[in-house]
Amino acid sequence: MWQVLAEKGFGGLTLRTVAAAMGVSTGMLMHYFPSKRALITHALDLLEKRTAERPRRARPVAGLATVRAMLLDILPLTPGDTARNHIWVSSWDLSLADDGLATDQADRYTRLRSTIRPHLEAARDLGQLPADADPEQLAATAVAFTHGLVVQALFDPGRFPKDVQITMLDDFLASTALPRSDGGSRPAPGINERSY
Repeated sequence: MWQVLAEKGFGGLTLRTVAAAMGVSTGMLMHYFPSKRALITHALDLLEKRTAERPRRARPVAGLATVRAMLLDILPLTPGDTARNHIWVSSWDLSLADDGLATDQADRYTRLRSTIRPHLEAARDLGQLPADADPEQLAATAVAFTHGLVVQALFDPGRFPKDVQITMLDDFLASTALPRSDGGSRPAPGINERSY
């Protein structure tokens, strides 16, 4: 099934194509997946599991440096990340057309925001963000920015190569941070920086 998703996305995911890829008959596959929706639900579960189990960057220090690492893990910076993001984006059309799948996708976004929010709270407590910053809203903004960048990078990789994506993410994070006490702007957390 993963091979079909990687090559054709969810638009090409049918009982027939999966059966052919597995070398079994469509009737045999239907013993496990009686409908295309059952197949799609299983594929989304598989995709979520693979996404959760992928290698992740080390979480450097508390606060914005960890938020940066988490958001970098989302971006299509490697061929594997690009393939996974392509599959996710191809699933959105199906999710928008099915209330149950839409609810599942909304739940995924809720979980993603909830994993980022504690690190934004830490950044606020460390003085990296304004004292009145709303971590819930910032998490939503960060996810929206990052996924918007994912879509642009998938459709226009020449305009949004790896270095451009990283620079844009760093600029976004720097725009959320407090200015330094000396009046200068606080730099975005670089790859080799240990603190923000």
